[in-house]
Formats: sequence, C-alpha cells, structure tokens
Amino acid sequence: MKHEDIVKRLSVVSIFKELSTDELGPIIKIAQARYYRSKMYVFMQDDPLDRVFFIHSGKVKINKTDFSGKEQLISVLEAGEMFPLAGFFRQGSYPAHAEIMEEANLIVIPIDKFEEILITYPELCVKLFKMLGEKIVDLQGRLEAQVLHNTYEQIILLLIRLCKSNGDRENDQFKLTTQFTNRELANMIGTSRETVSRTINQLKKKEYISQDEEGLYLIDREALQQELFY
Repeated sequence: MKHEDIVKRLSVVSIFKELSTDELGPIIKIAQARYYRSKMYVFMQDDPLDRVFFIHSGKVKINKTDFSGKEQLISVLEAGEMFPLAGFFRQGSYPAHAEIMEEANLIVIPIDKFEEILITYPELCVKLFKMLGEKIVDLQGRLEAQVLHNTYEQIILLLIRLCKSNGDRENDQFKLTTQFTNRELANMIGTSRETVSRTINQLKKKEYISQDEEGLYLIDREALQQELFY
C-alpha cells in the first residue's frame, strides 16, 4: 500500500483526526495496512497480545468464549474505532475473538512501538484515556442494567445503547447500521433468543421499533427511554 493511502486511512481514525501530517509521520513508519475478508479472524481469544488495530473500513465483531464454551457478543466495531483497548497497560493475551463481519481494511501497529509514540505525543495519551473512560462508563452501564433491571428493561437498554454505538440518526429515529440477529442480541446480555424475540415483537406492536427492507432496525430511542419509566 502506498504511503499516501496509509496517511489517508490513519487520518480518519478518531484518535488521530487532529494530528498534522508531520505528527502522523512516526506512526505511519510503524503502521501496516491489511485487508481482511468477511468471516476471517483478526485474532483469537488467548492469542499473544502484541498489536493494536484501527478500522479504516468495514466492521469487526468482538466476542468472548467462557469456560463452558458459550459465546458472548461484546460489541460490533465500525470505521474509525480502535481495538482492543485492553491492549494497553497490560501484558498477556487477547481477551476476546475479533472476527470480520464485512470486508475490512485495518491499520496494524505493534503495541511496544505505539507505546513509545504515546510517550512522545501526550495529546494521544489524553485521547486514549478518554476512549478508555468512555469504555469504563459503558461497562458500568451494562453491569448496572443487569443488577437493577429485569430482562425486558435490559433489552430496551441494549437497543438504546446500540443507537449510540451502531446507529445513525434519521429524523426522529435511529437506524442501526449493523443487522443484528435475535441470538446476537441475546448473547450481548446473557438471555435467550426466544426472550429477545418476544420483547422485539412487543416493541414492534407499540411502534417503538421497526425494520426496513434490509432488516435493519429503526428505533424510536425517546419512546424506549420513556418506556423504562412506566
């Protein structure tokens, strides 16, 4: 890949957006661009953790397997995002699987080299800490949902969260940019596919959510938020 292509791709990643071409220079020197086809694995859970990835295009599914072999979908990452955030401030192995959902172009950077650059450019550290802070808030919200809310409310909270992480606003609704199956939604909160299906049907009858021709969810986020208080 040409130097100009790597510059273009790195410049749209959220953590690098405000850097000048000169500031991007040291990062470009250690970066590699890689293309992945759908269904390929970027890394597997427990592989040695030695690289971080930045998404230029495509989507990446992060899922984790527990001791019983059950899979839990953690998140779906899109263009501009970095993973795994757990790659910093720890050593060992990748905490989850990363699978390509749609053909993707990724920027790959060795962790040890990137940490050296973080020391040189404190503004990158600030951005990274901000991303980590947002991740912590998200995880706290998930834990709170499991402790304080019943399954019906957990599903509503999940849909609201997906509006932010995987949705685009269209007039008074949010359109999810990823087509989630009921099983995938169930795996994200540890419930059954049947429970999610029943809840989705209830919310459709109330006209809080619908689906377009491609099967993507259209969500009235405000209506779902009000539903939590009834």
